[in-house]
Amino acid sequence: MSMSMSTSPEYVTLISSDAFSYVIKRSIATAASGTLKSMLGEDSRFRESSEGRVTLDTIDGRLLEKICEYMHFSDKWRHTSVSGEHVPEFDFPPEMALELLVAADFLDA
Repeated sequence: MSMSMSTSPEYVTLISSDAFSYVIKRSIATAASGTLKSMLGEDSRFRESSEGRVTLDTIDGRLLEKICEYMHFSDKWRHTSVSGEHVPEFDFPPEMALELLVAADFLDA
């Protein structure tokens, strides 16, 4: 596992309220979420930054999986407004809409 300049792991583990774990690149997580950026940033003094693990007690595994999918989707299509390329819609079940909205608010996404 490669390390960044501050000995922070390149990947972090996001843990749901029902103990599902998702490994994601730190750079993707911090670009997609202001909350995660505060917790995992290089200058952060949060324990999560040094451990590379964040437990999200209010987000279940099903929801966290969709959030991680969106983080990767967002990272993939982030620079398309410059190139003018068409960005496809992010697909999610309509019944998850309210939960995703609440999670996005918490994650400052």
